[in-house]
Amino acid sequence: MPFTSFAASDSGSGRPDPPNLWRDRDFRRLWVGQTASQFGEHTGLLVLPLLAVLTLGADAERTGALRAAGQTPVLLFSLLAGAWVDRWRTRTVMVLTDIGRTLVFAAAAAAGFLGLLGLPALFAAVFIAGALSVFFDVAYQAALVRLVDRDQLLRGNSALEGSRSAAQFGGPALGGALVSLLSAAAGAAAGAAFFALSFLSIRRIRGGEPLPARSRRPARVRRSIREGLAFVAADASLRTVALASAAFQFFFAATMTVQLLFLPRGLHLSGAAVGLALAATGPGAVVGSLLAAKLPRRFGYGPVLVCAAGIGDAVLLSVPMLHGPPAMTVPVLLAVNAVFGVFGQLVNVTVMAVRQSVTPDRMQGRVAATINFAGLGLAPLGSLLGGHLAQEWGLRGALLAVTAGMLLSPVLFAFSPLARVGRSLPRAGTA
Repeated sequence: MPFTSFAASDSGSGRPDPPNLWRDRDFRRLWVGQTASQFGEHTGLLVLPLLAVLTLGADAERTGALRAAGQTPVLLFSLLAGAWVDRWRTRTVMVLTDIGRTLVFAAAAAAGFLGLLGLPALFAAVFIAGALSVFFDVAYQAALVRLVDRDQLLRGNSALEGSRSAAQFGGPALGGALVSLLSAAAGAAAGAAFFALSFLSIRRIRGGEPLPARSRRPARVRRSIREGLAFVAADASLRTVALASAAFQFFFAATMTVQLLFLPRGLHLSGAAVGLALAATGPGAVVGSLLAAKLPRRFGYGPVLVCAAGIGDAVLLSVPMLHGPPAMTVPVLLAVNAVFGVFGQLVNVTVMAVRQSVTPDRMQGRVAATINFAGLGLAPLGSLLGGHLAQEWGLRGALLAVTAGMLLSPVLFAFSPLARVGRSLPRAGTA
């Protein structure tokens, strides 16, 4: 059942901060494992395509298809992953996926070193690794709720999402360095080492995570998926999170498509300058994770969520207004993307903490998977829209339109029960 009221959400305004989460050994093991896993995943996103390009001589079309093979599992398996995570201990799911990804990357590295790697095998490796990552990502989000107290969710998410943000720009940088200094196969071996480290850390979690309750006749997977979809649709706040995520990802995909055309063609930036400007979101996101550990408990979850979403999305409206030489535009782009990273990550951590808090433990995996599916499902259509508008309206007009569309997300937050969440996390209703 959906939670019913936010009336008590300000009751904790005078409470002391919760105990230091870093003293919890199981949380530290989860954090180390999740951090290693994210670095392995984001290193692999660069290294495996480079194996195809540098070792197998893949052309642009095949390289694009290889990247698509790694992204497709998100759409195919997210809902299934949610159903399975709610049936098993999250530790078990994470350990098994780490073993699988370690073997996949180790096999790719060995085949690369020996000159035995073929393109079909690489496609299979990318697809399998992507599918296992979908299960791991859903499981670690549910694991946090089962390992820590509810009043520690914000700090826990801040730490985990900070690691993910660091890996998003640190993983490709590390992979690129290994490929440049050694070889693409060495980069794949590094990915295997990261997943092995994740396995070693997560398997040491000793908290008494109970096996999710099962009836004598367990529901079929299809029915479990429908229950997750229905639960999100019936809860006003979870429904808002799903809709806002879908709106954001749709227009953000369109925005990035047009930006990747506008920056080199409209502002005449070099490839290195474009990469530098976009990379500024990474350090900004790390800062946003640190702020997220404090600001919602001080100013209220709802106000922080609405304001951060509005500021983070609105700042991108300045990009289509830019004119001038690179010496003027690049510093502005660095600042804009850093601000976007700060407030975007502040939204991510705050939303995740509220979402986990209002969701019963038995539904954590399915709710996380449903919202991930809703958010990412429209992204390919957004990319197509961005390309079409750029062709029909011109780069500046198209970029202004799709960036303005991103503001639909904070509007949805502002007119939902989420805007009224105070300084304490709300509780789930009776399941």
